[in-house]
Amino acid sequence: MKLESLQVELRPRSSWEAMELGNALVRKHAAAIWKPWLLVTLPVFVLINVAGLAIGEQWAMWLAWFLMWWWRPLFDRIPLYVLSRAVFGTVPGWRETLRAQFVWGWRTMPGHLTWRRLSPMRASMLPIDLLEGATGALLSERRRVLGAGVTGHAMQLTVACWHFVFAVQFSLLALGLLVIPNEKLPAFADTLWGMVNQPLASWPWILLVLNIADYVAVSIIEPFYIGAGFGLYLNRRTQLEAWDVEIAFRRLRKRIEAGGIAMLLALALLSTLAATPSAQAEDAVSDFECAVGPDPEMGLAAKQEEGEKKTPARPPTTLHEIFGEEIVDARNFDKSVDQAYQDPLLKPKTKRTTWERRDREKDKKEKPQDRPQLKWLSTMFGFLAENILWLLFGTLVLLLVLTFKRWWPWLAGMTAPLQDEPAPVESQEIAHTEPLPPNIAEVARRLWRDGQPRRALALMYRASVAAMSARVDTHLPPGATEAECLRLSRRMPEAEDRGVFQRMVRVWQYAAYGQRLPEAEEFESLLQALSLRFRWSA
Repeated sequence: MKLESLQVELRPRSSWEAMELGNALVRKHAAAIWKPWLLVTLPVFVLINVAGLAIGEQWAMWLAWFLMWWWRPLFDRIPLYVLSRAVFGTVPGWRETLRAQFVWGWRTMPGHLTWRRLSPMRASMLPIDLLEGATGALLSERRRVLGAGVTGHAMQLTVACWHFVFAVQFSLLALGLLVIPNEKLPAFADTLWGMVNQPLASWPWILLVLNIADYVAVSIIEPFYIGAGFGLYLNRRTQLEAWDVEIAFRRLRKRIEAGGIAMLLALALLSTLAATPSAQAEDAVSDFECAVGPDPEMGLAAKQEEGEKKTPARPPTTLHEIFGEEIVDARNFDKSVDQAYQDPLLKPKTKRTTWERRDREKDKKEKPQDRPQLKWLSTMFGFLAENILWLLFGTLVLLLVLTFKRWWPWLAGMTAPLQDEPAPVESQEIAHTEPLPPNIAEVARRLWRDGQPRRALALMYRASVAAMSARVDTHLPPGATEAECLRLSRRMPEAEDRGVFQRMVRVWQYAAYGQRLPEAEEFESLLQALSLRFRWSA
């Protein structure tokens, strides 16, 4: 990885600043992101929605929306591919991006389309899965380490983008009201309210409009969502791996290598200039010794003493010899050097306080992972934690299978085709002053066969009320209701008489007010029971 070629300034940022950095990258490379995005997503959207309209069913249009939502991780690879290359200075063209979608990032997509599809941390986890190339346990470890510091911010990012999508959808739908003249708004509101009271299958174009609004909103917000997650990923790696420090050292090394030859020449020149006066002094002393020479009559001690005097020690190099006469007081220079070495930036010191157990060696010996008898327990818990979503999914499927008889009729009734409304029940005014016929049962059967079931039930009801009044020896007031008749029927001594009369009243109420006529078998059974109890056959 060529960190020195990064086009952004890497430094430890807060998570909010990191997300803004990702959004800035998206805005800078907008053309490179949205061109391939539209070339990939727009044909897919048009194809599945045209197929839904061709099917002509409500579930087909909902399925078109669901597929666009479910395949969103596949589309998210487009902005991530562009940003991961553009941040290093090589912005891919739309053709290169489209070619890369056939081969890049498919290895981890099954997980993002199944058990990880509902994860609120998709924006921060996609860079780890697609850019680092880790697999197996290493991938899980990288997800745990890099995602540990941004879990809360990634969830807040997801919720915020949901709200932005809803706001754009609502704005697009409300925008349609601006093109409707004011005088047409009441009629439009009435039409819309009439559509609300009808099933969705009768106006599929409304579902198409909703799908279009959702596609436009997602196409606007989703690249920014992925860009913000990419910014969190860069910031997290900068915090853990000190990318900013490594980049500074690499750039410093380049500058040193670029100016290394000039520096070596300068050092060689300075060493030559410093060595020239000393060499001249040594040559002068040697010439003097050769011309005069030592006195042979002097003793060994005197010779040694004279020799020491003839080769005096070299005085130490002073600041005046190096810098000339500009420096007057060397003490100020020494003081400045001491102050520079005391600068905390040259020798940074940090103090950290941590709690540690006194018997650390004992803890190491008693760790559960060092005990082979507990290895199976940790393996089992690891399996459950890793596959908890599959277990929940299996439990849900099992519950749906066990309760199939309860929810399937209700679900089938929602998707059942609309039935034609039944023809209205024929109703006509009946003169209550008409006397009852002598053979009530035969007349009621004839009316039922002739297609006049309401008149047949009305005759049976009148005859039942008359028989009940005779049994309790009382007269009903004109216009008495069914409730008053039922209260009066409680005076009849026979329980069978009270039961059959209540049954007659209930059938008559269903027919008169609910337009629900009894079946032929139910009508015949009721007529026989009334004839037996009230002696109509006689």
